Amino acid sequence: MTTIDRYDPSAPAKAARSPGRAIAAASIGNALEWYDFTIYALFAVYIAKNFFPGGSETIELVKAFLAFGLGFMIRPLGAVIIGVYGDRAGRKAALFLTIMIMAAGTLLIAAAPTYAAIGLGAPLIILAGRILQGFSAGGEIGGAAAFLVEHAPPQKKGKYASWLQASMALSNILGALVAFAVTSLLTEQEIGDWGWRIPFFIGLLIAPVGLLLRRTLDETPAFQAEYAAMETTAPSLPLKTIFTDYFGALVKGTAFSVLWAVCVYVLIIYMPIFVQRAFGFTGSQAFTASLIGNLFLAGGCVAAGTISDHIGRRLTLSVAALTMLVTVHPLILWLQATPTLTTLVIVQSLFCIMVAGFVGVAPATLAEVFPTRIRSTGMSLAYNAAVTIFGGFAPAALTWLGSTSIGFYAPGLYVAAAAAISLAAIVSLPRRVSST
Repeated sequence: MTTIDRYDPSAPAKAARSPGRAIAAASIGNALEWYDFTIYALFAVYIAKNFFPGGSETIELVKAFLAFGLGFMIRPLGAVIIGVYGDRAGRKAALFLTIMIMAAGTLLIAAAPTYAAIGLGAPLIILAGRILQGFSAGGEIGGAAAFLVEHAPPQKKGKYASWLQASMALSNILGALVAFAVTSLLTEQEIGDWGWRIPFFIGLLIAPVGLLLRRTLDETPAFQAEYAAMETTAPSLPLKTIFTDYFGALVKGTAFSVLWAVCVYVLIIYMPIFVQRAFGFTGSQAFTASLIGNLFLAGGCVAAGTISDHIGRRLTLSVAALTMLVTVHPLILWLQATPTLTTLVIVQSLFCIMVAGFVGVAPATLAEVFPTRIRSTGMSLAYNAAVTIFGGFAPAALTWLGSTSIGFYAPGLYVAAAAAISLAAIVSLPRRVSST
């Protein structure tokens, strides 16, 4: 049984005095999640050869990305189970659970025997690792965002919640640095034989720090107050409440989250693979551009969240979404016309700035759609529905589309379509999302 911290009226003041610890504790699990996903994407070529052999290089890579995407099929289940757990047992308990499961999935991938060693069991182990990671990730975003928003002062909710996505950028930077080091220090043969495992084992080092931080967390003041009120009323049923009283909010939140999912997976995760295959850049060049771009992503997320606290979430989100709608494809055309490292760095940096303008504001926005008693469940369901349908299979779909007549037009068209969907949803979000 999980023990809920008894409500302390001084809790909001205490939380305000230690924002750094709350932000670090909530963000580190998200950082581990994105580090693992980034590393998988960056080393997908080597994973494909070791675990999904047979056919052409394109088919092998599509299989590897399908395993990546299939892990997302379990995310809605993780969103329901961990989201409800977070709304019933507390944000602290849910955050501790997600990082343990995430570490277990990472260990499976890092230590998996290859297809040459055990045959069909090899890709099944990779899939099992991705399923554990997907289940954990399903509950991570809702619990972590709820934790940050509920710890934040009213005028700083956007800034606090933006660190959730800034941690994604920081983990991408770590992933790019590790990938750059591995590809620079090892030969192609060494990377293919064993070097690709090094980044995953490095990721495991993050887990003990996250477990320690989350184990010693204080529960959020808002949840303590809600839990104290629930002790004198009927037990809360978050899932039932969402589908009976907040179904419209769930639909709007899911539509809003489409661009959140797509822009990250296409412009951040998939882009280093895309530029190598479509325009002939080397792995080292792609990782260098990714590293520089993610510096802008990290700073841009916090800047966008802070700006949204002053001018409103809806305006900030609308500008970012509209910018991606009209500029992603022209930037890819420019990169095709001038495939130099300088152009790649500029384009990738601009992509990261645009993404930051949206995802840096998204967690606080989605958190404000749902009340405290169902916030973790509602956020997890809305976000993961969008990620599962539109985000997780994006690399596999774009890899396949890239081999058709659509070619390198696919990423820009996919992002533009997602931006149009999310723009329509943004204008329908609650009024409190547009002002603080």
